[in-house]
Amino acid sequence: MESVILILGLLFFAFVALGVYAGVKAVGAAKRGVDRTIRQARRTVEETTLRAKSYGQTGVGGELAQLRLALRTSMRATQEALQAGAAEDASLSESLGLFKRLSVHGRELDEELKKLEREPDRATVASLLPSLKQRTERITHSADSLRWAARDRARQFSDDSLDALNAQIDVEAGALRHWTVEPDAPVQGQGGGPQGGASGRSQGQSQSQNQGQGQSHRSQGSGQEQRPGPGEGSGPGEGAARAITASDPRGRTGYPWQKAPRPETTN
Repeated sequence: MESVILILGLLFFAFVALGVYAGVKAVGAAKRGVDRTIRQARRTVEETTLRAKSYGQTGVGGELAQLRLALRTSMRATQEALQAGAAEDASLSESLGLFKRLSVHGRELDEELKKLEREPDRATVASLLPSLKQRTERITHSADSLRWAARDRARQFSDDSLDALNAQIDVEAGALRHWTVEPDAPVQGQGGGPQGGASGRSQGQSQSQNQGQGQSHRSQGSGQEQRPGPGEGSGPGEGAARAITASDPRGRTGYPWQKAPRPETTN
C-alpha cells in the first residue's frame, strides 16, 4: 500500500514539474514573439520616419536620414538573403559570419548618424558629412557584394540543375521517338532460298499456262461444257491451281497503337 502511494506521489510531482516546464517554455516563446513584434513595429515606424525625412526635409537632416535609410535597407536585404541561402547552401555560413562582423560596423554607424540628427551644431555636422558618406558607401558596398554573390551562386546552381534536367529530358524524348519496323520476311519456296522460290514461281507459271491451254481446247471442242469459276478447281487429277485473292487491308494493323477497323454491318 505504501509503495502504491509513493508511486502515485511521484507521478503527481512529475506531472506538476512537466506542467511548470511547459508553462515556462510557453511564456518564454510568447515573450520572444511579443519582443519580435515590438522590434518589427519599431523598425517599421523608424524607417517610415526616415523615409519621410529624406523626402520632405532638406539640408543636413535630410542627408543624414538618407544615409541611415540606405544603410538599413542594404543591411536588412543582405541579412535576409544570406539567412535564406544558408538553410540550403552550407557554404554560405562563412559569408554569414562575415556579415555579422560587418553588422557591428553598420550598427555603430547607424547609432552615430542617429546622434548627429539631434546635434544642434549643424555646421559641424555638415563638415562630417563627407566622411560619413564614405563610411556608409563602404559598408553598403560590402553588404551588396555579399548579397549579389549569394544570389548569383543560387542562380548558377539553378541553371546547372536545369541544364542537367533538360539533357535528361532530351535523352528520354529521343528514346521515346526511337522505334523500328521489322521488314516482311521473304517468301521462300520449296528450295528454302531465293533460287528455290524462283523455281517454284516458274513451275507455278508453267502449270497455269498449261491449264489455260487445256481449258481453251476443251471449250472449243464442246460448247456445252461450262468453264470453271475463278475460285473452283479442275479436280484433283488435273493439277489445277487455286485462285489468289488479295488480303483485306482493313484487317491489318501495322502498329500496336493502331485500332482495328470495325466491320461493316449490312441490314
